[in-house]
Amino acid sequence: MTLSTIREILVQSAEQFGQGDAVRYKAGKDQIETKSYVQLKQDSESFSLALMDLGEQGAHVAVTGMTSYPWLVTYLGTVNCGCVAVPLDVSLPAEEMCELISRADVTTVVLDEIRMDVAAILRQRCPEVKHLIMMKKEESDTEALSFTQLLAEHQGSCTYQPDPDSLCTIMFTSGTTGKSKGVMLTHRNMAENATCLDMKIPARTVILSVLPIHHAYCLSMDILKGLSLGSIICINDSLIRMAKNIQLFKPEMILMVPLMIETLAKKLEDAAALPPQLVKQQVFGEQFHTICSGGAYLTGRKKNLIITKNGENVSPEELENKLGEDRLVQEILVRENEGVIEAEIFPDLEYAAKKGIEDLQAALQERINAYNRTAPAHKRVYRLKVRNTEFEKTPSKKIKRY
Repeated sequence: MTLSTIREILVQSAEQFGQGDAVRYKAGKDQIETKSYVQLKQDSESFSLALMDLGEQGAHVAVTGMTSYPWLVTYLGTVNCGCVAVPLDVSLPAEEMCELISRADVTTVVLDEIRMDVAAILRQRCPEVKHLIMMKKEESDTEALSFTQLLAEHQGSCTYQPDPDSLCTIMFTSGTTGKSKGVMLTHRNMAENATCLDMKIPARTVILSVLPIHHAYCLSMDILKGLSLGSIICINDSLIRMAKNIQLFKPEMILMVPLMIETLAKKLEDAAALPPQLVKQQVFGEQFHTICSGGAYLTGRKKNLIITKNGENVSPEELENKLGEDRLVQEILVRENEGVIEAEIFPDLEYAAKKGIEDLQAALQERINAYNRTAPAHKRVYRLKVRNTEFEKTPSKKIKRY
């Protein structure tokens, strides 16, 4: 069923799945805490009432932090009371985050305590911000409000019905090719995108959410699509601990982006001597059945095209995809430099060590030469640069080109 507001998604799911688990997250090393669909609806409505009591209904509310239950409550409570949510990447430098807060006309900021550096400069850099809410703070004071205390003081039902065509969320692009841009999305944009397509995902599917929650794909598919299907959304607290969290939560499905799948595939290659079914069971468990990938390899952005001296157009992404298939290549950026095509590569140092490869420049040049032997003349790589560190990336883990 296609729904037109995020409130419709939440209300329908609470009615249909009631006390069934909506969210699971780690409360300790190997302890799982759960929140039901009814509890999620109640808590989000309490946050809606808190914002209305602060005089912020209709205002722009920024939220930043690691994926967490308070983050979900904040987002749902914000958009369902007529406010506009502005999800921000938790890894952004404090100065850049404050700039986005100002550009988005934010007057309330909800902050995870891991970004206390942002709280420290917020008043000075963003004087338009009226309220700072801290997710883990126990009691409100003159410096900041307590998220937990606000929920406790505003128990009740919020019956506000958002207009499907009203502004719901401002999402900033990752800035792959320049300055981040704010994209204005309505309730209809968000809700119908999540519910219009029948992906044949069974109700109550256990999903492990591993992508950054401010990311459009995660928010739309992991969260909103998951809620509409009554899924059990398990929160992965760290990519480093993803393998352990898979064993802990026993998910049936994980949504990833291509870069994560490529990395996982390369790691599994190291276990190629083992039977594939055994590898699958050891890593994912017998219950696991689906990896869903967002994003696709396209011919390339027009603005990235390399124009050769003889007028030929070359898509750098096409060359990057081809050369990136080699196990020794961990990250690659292809561009024009002084009239020729150059490939800058960060090698997979772990793989090189296992294979005893010491001269990385020579080894990578061999790969370039092999590629050039079958490539058209205008697509050949004539210069190689080897990096010692990873490329700088956008919040969505794309290499920054400029």
